[in-house]
Amino acid sequence: MENIILCGMMGCGKTTCANLLGGKLGRQVVDTDDLVVKKAGMSISELFAARGETAMRDLETEVARELSRRSDLIIATGGGLPLREENRQFLRDTGIVVFLRRDPGEIYDTADMSARPLGQQGRDAFLSRFAQREPIYQEFSHIIIHDFSSPEATVAEILTKLEGKL
Repeated sequence: MENIILCGMMGCGKTTCANLLGGKLGRQVVDTDDLVVKKAGMSISELFAARGETAMRDLETEVARELSRRSDLIIATGGGLPLREENRQFLRDTGIVVFLRRDPGEIYDTADMSARPLGQQGRDAFLSRFAQREPIYQEFSHIIIHDFSSPEATVAEILTKLEGKL
């Protein structure tokens, strides 16, 4: 069975929605950031500080490659994972990609950015990063989600848009 891959900016709700979807669909949930942390043996923040962003992105690519060999998963991607074409190709070919297109200002104003290295550069930098990434997310995705009134509403919209696609 095809994977369901959630993408979007850090803090948009990918992990929360992935866990809710996993419960509703009886599927295993994997978070690429968790797999990167396991491979690195340190947190994302520590990895950025010790080895830099490129090392973290290289681990993301390893994780994307490994996940591309699996099926029937709900995958929550790190916000930057789709930036590399090879990562998009690995995952897009394994299932349906869902872009959680939550307003970036709302994300920045409501999400805790303290443990997110690329979220600590201020609101303007965050909004600029979203503007750079949004076209990539859109190109990568099969489905775009707009309802963020609650995690349950977001998952309901995902499930409605997935009907007939799985």
